Amino acid sequence: MQRRSGKMRHALTNQSRSRRTTMKFIDRLRLWATLAGEVLFRRRIDRFRLVLGGHIYFQTLSAAIQLDVFTVLDEQGPQTPAQLQSLLQLQEQPCRILMLGLCAIELIGQRNGRYVNSRVATKYFSRRSKRNLINIVKWQHFINYKAMFHFADALRSGTNLGLQEFAGNEPYLYGRLTHQPPLEKIFQDAMEEISRQASENFARYVDLSKVKYLVDVGGGNASNIITIAREHPHLRAAVFDSASVCAIAEGNIAAHALQNRLGTSVGDCFQDAFPTDADAILFCHFFTIWSLEDNLQLLRRAFAALPKGGRVMIFNMMQNDDRSGPLSAALGSPYFLTLATGKGMLYTWAEYTALFEQAGFVGVEQIQLPVDHGVIIGYKP
Repeated sequence: MQRRSGKMRHALTNQSRSRRTTMKFIDRLRLWATLAGEVLFRRRIDRFRLVLGGHIYFQTLSAAIQLDVFTVLDEQGPQTPAQLQSLLQLQEQPCRILMLGLCAIELIGQRNGRYVNSRVATKYFSRRSKRNLINIVKWQHFINYKAMFHFADALRSGTNLGLQEFAGNEPYLYGRLTHQPPLEKIFQDAMEEISRQASENFARYVDLSKVKYLVDVGGGNASNIITIAREHPHLRAAVFDSASVCAIAEGNIAAHALQNRLGTSVGDCFQDAFPTDADAILFCHFFTIWSLEDNLQLLRRAFAALPKGGRVMIFNMMQNDDRSGPLSAALGSPYFLTLATGKGMLYTWAEYTALFEQAGFVGVEQIQLPVDHGVIIGYKP
């Protein structure tokens, strides 16, 4: 009986070992399947991590810009950790944490134990680059970031509740920034940067050969019409904006010695009549600010001011007609709801085209431009 019990115990032990071996094999298969899944779906997983830790990754970029990391590496060339720590005047561990983040998001690389800029970092974040986006990052950090904390509440209310982060009683961000000149400068610098780079593509790729006099509604400091005027020497143009903005625009025009072709016209685009001597009216990065109803009103006011054959052009980033993207539309739209006005977003090509037709324009055409931008043109019959 004891011998039989021993055999049974031996058999049970073998069965137990067999089960453990089988379970280990199954666990290995699961691990291999998980790792294989990560390889196959790496892009989706990485995108999820970028979303989950987006606040950290953005602040890593913003901190690097405030410390001028990319300009330092652009000017000084590859640097060892110790050399970069000295140049940035950081302690060893904080510098290591910063560079870990920048390497992970692939803005910084490593070559022979030295840190180097990526091509993207040199082009967009070094002060030596004429295409840098430094002011746009500052705008996001110092103005938009605090307001976007209120995004969910803005969605529930349908109003720009993020505005409470800024002092004042004005209903829109633009008015409240006048109470904080340093922030207003950050905002204006960012807008100029966005407009300058986008306007170059507009001026280069949109045919304005038959336009004699163009009015840029809400044209700000005149950077748009200055860029357009350089590309089209025959063209006259003017900014249509508030008195204070027009004063800034006139100074900018004078600084570029273009007073003989460019000027300003003071007015409120929702209250005052548009200039009637123009044969083209431009809304540049303007329709994203307002509701579709507001935009229809603006188009009808422009229609009334134009002569027969005159044209209206809207120029801004576009949302896909199936409302699935692109990323730039998803990035910009929450800002207009939560902070800027509580009314706008990046609309679709189809929505803009429908507005033109409702306002009475004919021959509506669409022109796709780089960086998710587009132009829609309509003509007064």
